[in-house]
Amino acid sequence: MNNIAIAIHGGAGTILRSALTIEKEQDYKTALEGAIEEGYKVLAAGKSAVEAVKAAVVCLENNPLFNAGKGSVFNHKGKHEMDAAIMCGQTLGAGAVAGVNHIKNPILLANKIRRYSEHVLLTGEGAEEFAREHDLLFESDTYFFDPFRYQQWVAAQHDNSVTLDHTEDRKFGTVGAVACDTNGNLAAATSTGGMTNKKFNRIGDSPIIGAGTYANNATCAVSCTGHGEYFMRAVVAYDVSCLMEYKGLSLQQACEVVVQDKLVKIGGEGGLIAVDSYGNIELAFNSEGMYRAAKKGPEAAFIAIYKD
Repeated sequence: MNNIAIAIHGGAGTILRSALTIEKEQDYKTALEGAIEEGYKVLAAGKSAVEAVKAAVVCLENNPLFNAGKGSVFNHKGKHEMDAAIMCGQTLGAGAVAGVNHIKNPILLANKIRRYSEHVLLTGEGAEEFAREHDLLFESDTYFFDPFRYQQWVAAQHDNSVTLDHTEDRKFGTVGAVACDTNGNLAAATSTGGMTNKKFNRIGDSPIIGAGTYANNATCAVSCTGHGEYFMRAVVAYDVSCLMEYKGLSLQQACEVVVQDKLVKIGGEGGLIAVDSYGNIELAFNSEGMYRAAKKGPEAAFIAIYKD
């Protein structure tokens, strides 16, 4: 039981104390605490790492503070295009979805794909058809409407720009979770609404296995948040695993190399959360902050936003 561990993130970027009111900061911490405790409760009950990351991400998707599910940003056409992925480290089974509009919890659809489809990644209308066949909840556009996200979109439309969640503070609001269960099995899950005012059905790293999401019992489980194009080019999540598998690096060493060296060299800003089968947790980022929380065994949950 002492080795069970879970970590979550709610986005990384230039998150400064001056950009958040005391009330808003507390709102984020409360949301992170709720999600980490929900996931840990699943682990403490002896359930799988997959069930734990799924539960934690659903909590974050249901909170409009984060750019996933209910809080997803608007694309160029004023709609929501959501992506998600989930992976089991024990079986290497994975499910992912991209470009869906009305799915209440994209992570639940990704998990259905993992369990019941011979495919890994489904997109758009086909993914929504699969969701209907598996009785997942759909919501109208009004459910996903958030005044703050709408104003971001209006500003981006005016400037004809594509922005990373927040235009003011460059916060990447993708959410994710990684976990190690009582049997030492690992899992990772990631969910996002992508980039504000994105065009041409752009898809980021979150639903790409090996780029934004990866889990393998032999090494680690990883969920990323940041500028997705760079994370795809660097195959970040799998690179952490590779450094552990082929070079014998520890989880901490592998995360340090990828986030603080490799990503920085190509201009990639953001971070990741990772866990290994011993319950070691890493919360690595090269930006000013990352909404993050972690809980291992009986220890109190760690919750933080800023770099220090």
